[in-house]
Amino acid sequence: MRIYDTAQKTVVELELGDHVGMYVCGITPYDATHLGHAATYLAYDLLIRRLENRGHTVTLVRNYTDVDDSILPKAAELGEHYLSLAEREIERFEADMAALRTRPAAHEPRATRSIDAMITMISRLLDAGHAYISDDRVFFDVTTFPDFGKLSGYSADRMTELAAERGGTPDDGRQRNPLDFVLWQASADGEPSWPSPFGSGRPGWHIECSAMGYAALGETIDIHGGGGDLVFPHHECEIAQSEALHGAPLARYWVHAALVSYQGHKMSKSLGNLVFVSDLRARIDPRAIRLALMAHHYRTEWEWFDSEGLAAQRDLDRLVAAAGAASTVAGSDDRSSGLLAEVQAVLDDDLNAPMARIALLDAAAAAERGAAGATLRGELAAAAALCGIDLSSPLATAAP
Repeated sequence: MRIYDTAQKTVVELELGDHVGMYVCGITPYDATHLGHAATYLAYDLLIRRLENRGHTVTLVRNYTDVDDSILPKAAELGEHYLSLAEREIERFEADMAALRTRPAAHEPRATRSIDAMITMISRLLDAGHAYISDDRVFFDVTTFPDFGKLSGYSADRMTELAAERGGTPDDGRQRNPLDFVLWQASADGEPSWPSPFGSGRPGWHIECSAMGYAALGETIDIHGGGGDLVFPHHECEIAQSEALHGAPLARYWVHAALVSYQGHKMSKSLGNLVFVSDLRARIDPRAIRLALMAHHYRTEWEWFDSEGLAAQRDLDRLVAAAGAASTVAGSDDRSSGLLAEVQAVLDDDLNAPMARIALLDAAAAAERGAAGATLRGELAAAAALCGIDLSSPLATAAP
């Protein structure tokens, strides 16, 4: 099985043991699940399903960032407690993921329940000389980690530019270096605060995933994933603090999913043009949403058009009809069509979901022409199931 590794910047052969530990950065639960989330988590779900199909067992860890610089101002704007906001959005996210039939995570750590682990990690970084206290903050000193930037491959200037755009503070006079990042900070008025040896406050964003990933999967994770916008600074900073502390690679493979636009514009909360999964589920079968997302390769940026949903619903209708047309499946004398093997092969080729989708629809077309025997129809159901689409149940509109 081959996949694109962000760190090596090429498609590589996966060399994995029988058990695979996977950490995928989860949501900051202050808004509903949008199509970008769905596309990202579908990619890792396809990876998990194929790994399981190949005989591996997979432990998926997906965190919730329920305290950071995004959720706190949103809760204040809404006039509610940040944990109440988080709980509501987590419930909605989990309902959306269940409807899309993504594999449930084995562990779903929450940042607010992992503070002690973060404090321990920060204390050890301070003791080892990788961090320093400046005023009311603890910073990681990137000069103590010479490989900083190895994941992204960006220049120092480019990293400084992105840090300023993505929550960093390169112009903060309390930092020794522009690329140093916050491990701990004093809480502002009205923000949650926890006691620590370096003063009451709250954790920085990056230390959260390092602590939660280590607690669940140990020093080295087999596959670490997330959206492409997390390569820098989040995952770069994760690598620095984790590897500086443990002296072992944080992950064997880094897999990132590309971002999604909407009808010609970047999909973002600030632009107010998010396509929410719960809204789509009210109009089309969740299986059709999966089918629509499979039309796009996981690491190629793409844009969603509203017409795709209805087209995918029609394609789903065809697949269900084709799979259900067989009078027999097991025990057929028809020769194997090779469809299942074809879908397995294209998924093995850097999760080529678009080609898997085409293979499924070609099989449906063969059934419509009357050229498909029971075996092909049975393989259609099995191949669709490998892609997370159950063709055995009748078509139904999504949950309200």
